[in-house]
Amino acid sequence: MSHANARTTVRGRKLIVDRYRAGWRQAHIAAAMGISRKCVRTWITRYENEGEAGLADRSSRPHTSPRRTPAETEDRIVELRDRERRGPAVIGPELGVPARTVSRVLVRRGRPRLAALDPMTGQLIRASKQTATRYERSAPGELVHMDVKKLARIPDGGGWRAHGRGAASITRDRNTKVGYDYVHSLVDDYSRLAYSEILPDEKGSTCAGFLTRAAAYFAAHGIDRIERVMTDNAWAYRYSLRGVCASIGARQKFIKPHCPWQNGKVERLNRTLASEWAYRQVFTSNAQRAAALAPWLEHYNTRRRHSALGGRPPISRLTPT
Repeated sequence: MSHANARTTVRGRKLIVDRYRAGWRQAHIAAAMGISRKCVRTWITRYENEGEAGLADRSSRPHTSPRRTPAETEDRIVELRDRERRGPAVIGPELGVPARTVSRVLVRRGRPRLAALDPMTGQLIRASKQTATRYERSAPGELVHMDVKKLARIPDGGGWRAHGRGAASITRDRNTKVGYDYVHSLVDDYSRLAYSEILPDEKGSTCAGFLTRAAAYFAAHGIDRIERVMTDNAWAYRYSLRGVCASIGARQKFIKPHCPWQNGKVERLNRTLASEWAYRQVFTSNAQRAAALAPWLEHYNTRRRHSALGGRPPISRLTPT
């Protein structure tokens, strides 16, 4: 891989040299490769002076930075930030440096934003995405992700997506409660096999029943053992899934509070459910939308291309049953 500012790869640079040694004129090399004559001349000169080593990637950073903020000034910026908990707009004028310079120094020194700190103690109180490291388990069933997506029900005859927001059927009686559907979902971390059900609530007993049926669905598709079940910290998950997890031989895991990206695979499924099933077409009744979920899930698991799986569906990673 070339560095971010390179116009040609190492292979391209060698091609420049090979064509030059074969008798090509520099102008012809530049025209054939779609680069400037100066670029061609640069790599030929480096090759003549340094050989093959001259064609390797090198840092774009200058050898010297005479205008860089002195280390003493950077130390004073950090010291003022830690002691006074002030922003760049205050620290900059006090030290006689631009506010933008203060911002860059604080980022370079690893200081979090003031919004993430407690104003009284200066301690970090807001979550950061330092845990947002992409990972994937090595086998089906090692880890599954569980969550609930809340969707407003569709009134008979269709809602605003069918008739528009100004339709009389939508605005005539705002006291009529339509209610919500709760789409419970379970996703396998390795294969991305998904199972979803529309249920009337998200109570503990409802979640426990769903997990039991989802485990049976996974077993029918070759995932005989679920080792870990990851959820958020909702009360229904924390206190109502213990018995089910014990019965299927799984260990329950919880994400860090206020860090939903740790349960990102099922969160991404929720988004896909909304865009490709719930809101993909106009439904004129809630029952019509509910009936479309099972066919869509079958398509998702067996035919829909998944970018994280190299363009293959989740079923491609499971042993045929």
